[in-house]
Amino acid sequence: MQSTPSVVIIGAGMAGLTCAVYLKQAGIQATLLEASDGVGGRVRTDLVDGFRLDRGFQILLTAYPETRRLLNYDALRLQSFRSGALIHQPAAGRPESDWTAFINPLQEPTSLFRTLASTAATFSDKLRVVELIRYVDGLSTEELFQQRPVDTATFLEDFGFSDRFIDQFFRPFFGGVFLEDELRTSGNFFQFCFKNFYSGPAAVPAAGMEAIPRQLAERLDSRQIRLSTSVRQVRDGEVMLKNGETLRPDFIVLAVDASAVDALLHQNRPTRRFNNTTCTYFAADTPPRPQSGGRAVSKSDKLLILNPNRQSAVHNLAVMTDVAPSYAPDGQSLISVSTQELEVVNPPALAERIRKELAGWFGEGVQRWRWLKTYHLPEALPAFDPGSPFAPLKLSQTLFQCGDQTAYPSLNAAMQTGRLVAEMIQKS
Repeated sequence: MQSTPSVVIIGAGMAGLTCAVYLKQAGIQATLLEASDGVGGRVRTDLVDGFRLDRGFQILLTAYPETRRLLNYDALRLQSFRSGALIHQPAAGRPESDWTAFINPLQEPTSLFRTLASTAATFSDKLRVVELIRYVDGLSTEELFQQRPVDTATFLEDFGFSDRFIDQFFRPFFGGVFLEDELRTSGNFFQFCFKNFYSGPAAVPAAGMEAIPRQLAERLDSRQIRLSTSVRQVRDGEVMLKNGETLRPDFIVLAVDASAVDALLHQNRPTRRFNNTTCTYFAADTPPRPQSGGRAVSKSDKLLILNPNRQSAVHNLAVMTDVAPSYAPDGQSLISVSTQELEVVNPPALAERIRKELAGWFGEGVQRWRWLKTYHLPEALPAFDPGSPFAPLKLSQTLFQCGDQTAYPSLNAAMQTGRLVAEMIQKS
């Protein structure tokens, strides 16, 4: 009778947890070694003065095939954004702001005429959005990534979108997704993201994004996860810990980022490039509403707010408590402001600059907002340029790797590669 193999997974982020859950379903109890004090990797949530602060603005695209396959959405109590965006446009010659909304009519049919009236796009642009939806809907995930590799900006131009629509909508919206404003990210990845954005709502769990990895961790035996356990080296079927302990499992899974893989294996490969982001959180006594001509803009709640002016300190903004009231204590509002490509961050100075800029958006009450915390994430997402190859998941007969750094930067890829590695181990 064949014995159950022993498996050590290094890293308890989304890829490692997913791999462990699928292995447990197959009767294999893997051990996860996590250097930090909690599970989730980049998907973590802090509690600050009663506010739930995700470590950087993060959302779950509920149409992701891998999350739909494994997560219990009902148990997460998902709170959904509206599908679309509110776009900030400075009023010519006036201190006030103008706004235009671009709403997904497939999810909100009553918004069709409002979307058609949006000044962010030409009528031809709006027809091409429908054409793009039809185009990507006819392709599987594998087919999307097998197309001719060009960057997102080139793909959009070749598809026929106007420069205005690219600059007013695609650049601020997907620049916020990719964490880079030039849209140099692979157009194949853009199509994958676009398809999943229009196919289902973007959401956050009521308890914060960390509820996602916690749900997976709860499906494991608590003894399977060893927190605050750092690995020094992996060699010849051995996992050497920094505390001097050595483990000799049948299989080893590296569920850490590419630089950590190189360090553990003592490899020298070209440094992987990352896109960075800075997320600043504020608390307010009342929910802010965009102002135009001294009046609040109607139906602005639950929409992501975009700023096409990428020289601003405010690139994207979300009133998190419009979507998930549980992110703040009763009677309080939580505002998330994201800024891409900041190399040096002075958090108090950045918070003050943001408040000054947003006074023109929401009125002088912004000056009473209380700055809660700023997260600067220099390695928020692996860069994914056109033609970026997928890395092999199987490195040897007993050594595997998984995570979005092996494929494309997303929660879906992290979970997909974790599942695939689990399936490989089961067949070994």
